[in-house]
Amino acid sequence: MKLRLPLYAQFIIWFFLNLVLLAICTVLVIRSEFRMDRMFSHFIGDRAEPVAESLISDLRSRPIPQWTDELARYSSIHGVQFLVARNSGDVLAGPRTQLPDEVLQLLARRPSNRPPRGLEGGEGFPSDFPPPGAPRPPRRGGPEGILGFVRSSNPTRYWLAVNAFLPDPEQRRPTMLLIQSNQLSGGGFFFNYTPWLWAASAVVIVSALWWIPFVGSITRSIGKLTAATERIAEGHFDDAVSERRGDELGRLGTAINQMSTRLGGFVLGQKRFLGDIAHELCSPLARLEMALGILDQRLDANAREYVQDAREEVRHMSGLVNELLSFSKAGLRHRDLPMESVHLRPLVEKTLARECPQAGRFTLEIPQELHVLASRDLLSRAIGNLVRNALRYAGSAGPIALSAESSAGQVRLRISDLGPGVPEDSLARLGEPFYRPDAARTREDGGVGLGLAIVRSCIEACQGSVQFRNRKPSGFEAELTLKTGDAIDSDESTGSVEGVS
Repeated sequence: MKLRLPLYAQFIIWFFLNLVLLAICTVLVIRSEFRMDRMFSHFIGDRAEPVAESLISDLRSRPIPQWTDELARYSSIHGVQFLVARNSGDVLAGPRTQLPDEVLQLLARRPSNRPPRGLEGGEGFPSDFPPPGAPRPPRRGGPEGILGFVRSSNPTRYWLAVNAFLPDPEQRRPTMLLIQSNQLSGGGFFFNYTPWLWAASAVVIVSALWWIPFVGSITRSIGKLTAATERIAEGHFDDAVSERRGDELGRLGTAINQMSTRLGGFVLGQKRFLGDIAHELCSPLARLEMALGILDQRLDANAREYVQDAREEVRHMSGLVNELLSFSKAGLRHRDLPMESVHLRPLVEKTLARECPQAGRFTLEIPQELHVLASRDLLSRAIGNLVRNALRYAGSAGPIALSAESSAGQVRLRISDLGPGVPEDSLARLGEPFYRPDAARTREDGGVGLGLAIVRSCIEACQGSVQFRNRKPSGFEAELTLKTGDAIDSDESTGSVEGVS
């Protein structure tokens, strides 16, 4: 099943994927274009060099056998390990460990050939150091005492090498101070992540706050356009969308409004045409039926059978014309139809008594206090059509249930039966003029396909909606949704009528 996400969520996801892509590219560039020691030596040196200088000063004032204890003391304070090693890789003081190849390569670099000020020519330093007053060598991209910063693998460790200028009594050469940690940040000794995390969070938050109004305005406009087109698809051509935007969405809104206006004109013209044709056909059909009645009285018994067949055809045509006239009138009344508060239960009871006065055919569960905002005549006609439809196709399967409930300012009236229902692929087309789910229905067991179309037109004229669905395990249900009307005094009877239980 394909995952469907709203456009707003797609914008947000795309934005964060963009941030992730930028982060990945940044890491790849750092790893491929820059060496870690060059990238971080300056930042690490600014934080680590003062501690290293203090440690080196303490080591110079102590004999070599005490160096390991002093290194351990500094390690416990700063959360990193300190070692003193020769350029050859031998550890002179600190934890005895095998230095990795990456560190050996770093130690193999030629250190600064000038000791700190005040130590030139001191004990333990070779005599080839430059004399006092000689020009100092150029700095090598970081703090003066920092030799480099590397990462070793198997296991992963991070190493900082500092020119210690501590005398080696055996080799008579300066040694290096190594600072080792399991983390890139060294627990804050090498590098403090916190300011960078806060900065990155600020960038993400500011970017999100910058994008959200833009994305929200687009998705709100698209939501309004979607709602408008859905209403137009349901036949509500009076809905219009805002055209204030000056971009493509504004042009789309203008096009939707123009389309809605033209479609409304086409549909209204079609209904007027049907109404005019139906109205014009009523008179000749009435005259034709009257003429056939007169002819039936004057012919002999053998010819009357043919006249009766002709009269049946005329009656069928008259019924079709009347249905067309009702359908067109319901649609044409949509704009200027006066609405009133209708007491629902008495209206339903009168309609049931008119359509089927037999007892036990219906069950009624409609609260006495329910009122709806509708046209009394159109609502009664819609309920009558649904009741006739249920009696025709499911009357023998069991009682027909009528129930209603009110919620959120709307009243939902349901008319349900226990019949066979309709094919699932036909539900979406119910209510279309002249559409019948079963093409094999004849005149005797089915209508002309205008009954449900009239129901839909009447309810939409009352500013409501209609839904058709199948029930489980069997049955058919029509749901009418109307606005709640204010309760008013009425002389209508609220009692039961015959045929309703």
